[in-house]
Amino acid sequence: MDILNQLVQGFITAGTPINLLWCLVGCTIGTAVGVLPGIGPATAVAMLLPITLKVEPTASMIFFAGIYYGAMYGGSTTSILLNTPGEAGSMVTALEGNKMAKHGRAGAALATSAIGSFVAGTIATVIVTFFAPVVAEFAIRLGPPEYFLLMVLAFCTVSAVLGQSTLRGMTSLGVGLAMGLVGIDQISGHARYTAGVPELLDGLEVVLIAVGLFAVAEALYVVLYEGRTTETQNVLSKVHMTVAEWRRSWPAWLRATAIGVPFGCIPAGGSEIPTFLSYATEKKLSKHPEEFGTVGAIEGVAGPEAANNAAITATLIPLLTLGIPTSNTTAILLGAFQNYGIQPGPQLFSSNSALVWALIASLYIGNVMLLVLNLPLVGLWVKLLKIPKSYLYAGILIFATVGVYGMRQSAFDLVLLYIIGLLGVVMRRFAFPTAPVVVGMILGPLAEAQMRNALSIGEGHWSVFVQRPMSLFLLLVVLAVLLLPRLMRLRKKLKNA
Repeated sequence: MDILNQLVQGFITAGTPINLLWCLVGCTIGTAVGVLPGIGPATAVAMLLPITLKVEPTASMIFFAGIYYGAMYGGSTTSILLNTPGEAGSMVTALEGNKMAKHGRAGAALATSAIGSFVAGTIATVIVTFFAPVVAEFAIRLGPPEYFLLMVLAFCTVSAVLGQSTLRGMTSLGVGLAMGLVGIDQISGHARYTAGVPELLDGLEVVLIAVGLFAVAEALYVVLYEGRTTETQNVLSKVHMTVAEWRRSWPAWLRATAIGVPFGCIPAGGSEIPTFLSYATEKKLSKHPEEFGTVGAIEGVAGPEAANNAAITATLIPLLTLGIPTSNTTAILLGAFQNYGIQPGPQLFSSNSALVWALIASLYIGNVMLLVLNLPLVGLWVKLLKIPKSYLYAGILIFATVGVYGMRQSAFDLVLLYIIGLLGVVMRRFAFPTAPVVVGMILGPLAEAQMRNALSIGEGHWSVFVQRPMSLFLLLVVLAVLLLPRLMRLRKKLKNA
C-alpha cells in the first residue's frame, strides 16, 4: 500500500504543468531522434546534459527519460520505411517491417510497432514500480565489500557485453578508470594526473566526456568515414490494423514483454539480445511461417518492438536501485544524476523518493504521450528524414560546442571536448565500445572509495571479500561473467573439431 501512496504522490509531482511540458518535449525530441538514422538516445541525452546546470532535477530527469524511451518508439519508423534502424534496438524490426512496407502494409507495421511498444512499456513500468523498491530495500543491507564488488560486476558486464570483444571492452573501461583518477584524491587531498593544469584539479567533467564521446565523435565519424548514401522510402499507407492483424499481434506483444523485462532487469546490457530472441520465438510459433522473409510477417514486427521497449524500461531497475548502468544511455543518465549530487543506489528511494516516484510516474504518462504522438504524427516524423545529414551533423557540433562552453566559459574545455571527440572517432573506427569509458569514469572513484573502506573493515586484508557470504557470491558472479562465455566458446570449438 505504501508503494501505491508513493506512486500517487509521484503522479501529483509529475502531473504539474511544467513537468508535463518537460515530459512532452522529451518524448517529442526522443521520437524525432529515434526516427533520424544514426542519432541514438545516448547522443541526444549527451548533447543536452548541460541543461542540468539550469533546470531543477525532477524536471530534467523526466525530460531525459522521455528522450530515452521516446527514441525506442521512433526507431521503428526508419526501420520499416527505409530499412535503416534509427537505433540498435530496431535492427530486427527492419527484417519484417520493411518487407511489409514494400508490399503496401507499412501502416499496419507502424501501428503494431507503436501499440506493442505502449503495451510492453506499460507492463514493464508496472514491474519497475513494484520490483525496484524491493531490490533497493535489500541493497540497503549491503556494506563496502559488497558495493565494491557490485561495481566490479558493473565494470565486467558493461565491458564484456557492450562491444565486439571483451578485450576491447576492458580497454575502454581502463581509459574511463584512468579519466576518473584525474583531480584531487578524495582521501589524501593530493592532486593526481593534472599535469599542472588548474582546470583539471576538480577532475574531468562527465558532461564534457559524454558529449565528446557520443555527440562530437558521431558527427566527426560520419564526416570522415561515411560517404553519401541514396535512401529509398516506401509509400506510407494508413496507420491501422485489420482484425486478423490484431489477433496475430497481441500474443506476440505479451510474449515479447516476458522476454524483454528480465534482460532489462539484469546487468546484461542493451536490448538487442531480447529482440533477436523474440523474433526467433515468433518465427517458430507463427501459423504463417511462409510470410517471414517474403511478404513480411506482422508478428516479426510486433514481437521485437515490444521486447525492445520492455527491456529499455526495465533497465531503470539496476540503474535506480544499484547505480549500475547497463547501456550507453543509462550510463549518461547516471552522469546526469551525479551532476545534481545524487548517487543512484539503494539509498535513492529514501533520500530522493520524490524524484524517483515522479520519474516512475512519468513513465506511465510518457507511454500515453508517445502512443498519441506516434500513431497520428507518423507522417510528420517521416518528413524529418528529408533533412540533409550535412546540416544535421553540423547542428550537432554547434549545439555541443555552445553547451560545453556555457558550463564554465573555458576555452580549455572546448579543446578537451574535441580531443575526446577524436578519441571517440578512433574508438568507433576500431570497434571499441564507448559506454565502458563513461561507466569507468563515473563509478571508478566510487569503487576506489568503497575498496578502501572495505580494506579498513578487514584491517588491510583482502580476505574480507571472501569472508562475507554476499560479497563471496558477487565475486563468483564476476568470475562467471568473465569465464563462462570463454568456456562455452571453447566447448563449442572442441565439439566442432
